[in-house]
Amino acid sequence: MPLLIREVPTEDAPLDLLLLADPSEAKVRSYLAQSRCFAASENGTVVGACAVQPLDSGGQELMCIAVHPDRQKTGIGTALLKWVVDFYRKSGAGRLEVGTGTFGYQLAFYQRQGFRVTAIDRDFFIHNYPEPIFEDGIQLFDMLRLSLDFGGESHKPSRAQKIPFRS
Repeated sequence: MPLLIREVPTEDAPLDLLLLADPSEAKVRSYLAQSRCFAASENGTVVGACAVQPLDSGGQELMCIAVHPDRQKTGIGTALLKWVVDFYRKSGAGRLEVGTGTFGYQLAFYQRQGFRVTAIDRDFFIHNYPEPIFEDGIQLFDMLRLSLDFGGESHKPSRAQKIPFRS
């Protein structure tokens, strides 16, 4: 089945899918207003979606990305992320950032696409969500900030680099 990826108006964003990635409907609705939304469809059915928000620094932040549970692990999320990376690289953005938990398949998902850890936001999930969030039976506390630099040279690995720690 061919996958069609396109931008959709934020008022048409598939909220049910986005809530798979971010459990707070209030948070999703609040950042959707300043975001661009992209959807992946198969045969007219939306199977994946994401929201991306501009940053003051000229970069973009992937606020959430999700795939319908019945279609996960089929490459849709990877195709959607690659499409978004290509879209923003061509648009002149300096980088794409994302925040995720400190463990779980999501971290590996981003790292496989070249994202690198740039910061740790200590107790982010405690301070920003009313209910505890669990992944594989373990409560999330800290958020890892990752970036994919579009500049080239500045993204080469160094021997050691200090990562900012926010408390």
